[in-house]
Amino acid sequence: MTIRIVRLGSPRAADEGLRIGTVRRPPRGVPKAEFASRDFYDVWYPVLSPTPELVAQALAATDDKAWRTFVRHFRKEMAEPDASRTLDLLAALSHQTNFSIGCYCEDEAHCHRSILRDLLAERGAVIG
Repeated sequence: MTIRIVRLGSPRAADEGLRIGTVRRPPRGVPKAEFASRDFYDVWYPVLSPTPELVAQALAATDDKAWRTFVRHFRKEMAEPDASRTLDLLAALSHQTNFSIGCYCEDEAHCHRSILRDLLAERGAVIG
């Protein structure tokens, strides 16, 4: 069993399982009924997305220092009780079933999903 970290809108992998969108906003111009069939997500879960202010900070991070600042602030948000408990739950579920979490960003290295990957690994999640 495993968690996959994916780019939303990308083709699904075999045995990927449920796809969870950890984004602040649904995809633009896509009818809600088509989110899953267009490989965006099955369940929208914005609790694990950065706040709008942090999204702006991440998009403006053009150097390593600015990105590290974003990472520090996002980790602080993910330490809040609801997000932290969700990460604990997902890490535990990764030992029982396949599922994926994702975001729209093209470059995972400069996307909050890379930080979610680290946070889940720190909690003992099985990540594929």
